[in-house]
Amino acid sequence: MKKTIKDFDIENKRVIIRCDFNVPLKDGVITDDTRIVKSLQTINYALKHKAKIILMSHLGRIKKEEDKIKNNLNVVATRLSHLLNKKVTFINETRGKELEQAIFNMNDGDIILMQNTRYEDLDGKKESNCDMELAKYWASLGDIFINDAFGTLHRAHASNVGISTYLPSGIGLLIEQELNALSYLFDPERPFTIILGGAKVSDKIGLIENLLPKCDKILIGGGMAFTFLKAEGYNIGNSLLDEEGLEFCKIILKDYPNKIILPVDIMCHNEYKDEKGVAKDITDLNDDDIGLDIGPKTINIFKNNLIKTKSVLWNGPLGVYEFKNYVEGTNSILKYLTTLDGKTVLGGGDIVAAATACKVTDKIYHISTGGGATLEYLEGKELPGLNNIKEK
Repeated sequence: MKKTIKDFDIENKRVIIRCDFNVPLKDGVITDDTRIVKSLQTINYALKHKAKIILMSHLGRIKKEEDKIKNNLNVVATRLSHLLNKKVTFINETRGKELEQAIFNMNDGDIILMQNTRYEDLDGKKESNCDMELAKYWASLGDIFINDAFGTLHRAHASNVGISTYLPSGIGLLIEQELNALSYLFDPERPFTIILGGAKVSDKIGLIENLLPKCDKILIGGGMAFTFLKAEGYNIGNSLLDEEGLEFCKIILKDYPNKIILPVDIMCHNEYKDEKGVAKDITDLNDDDIGLDIGPKTINIFKNNLIKTKSVLWNGPLGVYEFKNYVEGTNSILKYLTTLDGKTVLGGGDIVAAATACKVTDKIYHISTGGGATLEYLEGKELPGLNNIKEK
């Protein structure tokens, strides 16, 4: 196991903690603060041990000047202050005299959150391309670096890989928990069932290839189900089709015919909009039908395949979850899983947001804060954000 924050003497030290505060916003308001809440354990540990805490995070993508306004981390500082019941000083810059002076004047137990690291992307993508001059500057602001941003472990950025090149480094308590919980899925209690939703098959080929031989069943919904159904020869109407993943679907349906469970009915509408649809068997779709959720028969089939399962990995919702008329499939299965005697791991922002809205998060074994990082870890890929962190 990698060194963690607990392996360092952090009292009186300036500790840079790279968090993942990449939360969803609507009209400048945080709609799901799960990632902020998950970061609290590491921050509180640093507070308890009298560190000077310097927080860093990205928020959204910064491609043009206007993006800075909607992706300003000030809203996170406000929320964090409320959750910690302690002032979090927000510094509206990623480098410069104001930031340096604020850090120089810190007392033990003070917390600073600097502005969105991706503001640096406006000038040659210095953050995202791991500019080492920027990383060295950021490292000069602290004594110890703790990476607790699981969601960016699969990226080599200046604020994770870069800083860890120059400072004694460890992982935070969130990443430690993530790695322990996800590692369980490499040798899970059986039966082991995977539930996959979301849009594209091609995004999850590595995950499917790595875990399909190890699991007992894969239940497939969401937009990606239609690529599998098309591979089976069904008319999917105007439903989402991932041409890039079509051939892959044909191959694994042939190689694993008894493991893959596809929808037998879907909720359809002839427009992509949030209006009540009708349930149709997959044999009855018209050319103008758009599938937007799994149907009631499929919900029952999925439940029957989950009755005896002991381990579940779920990535991606089973319908167009942002439409209130098409949440039934996802919500029904989420609620059903909480009644079973098994461990469920949710991986990926969309399914985590769904579980939060469905109010079942307290009954789930593990909710991963990562999207791409979760998938790449489960695919067996190396995570760059861990490379410079030494083993205990």
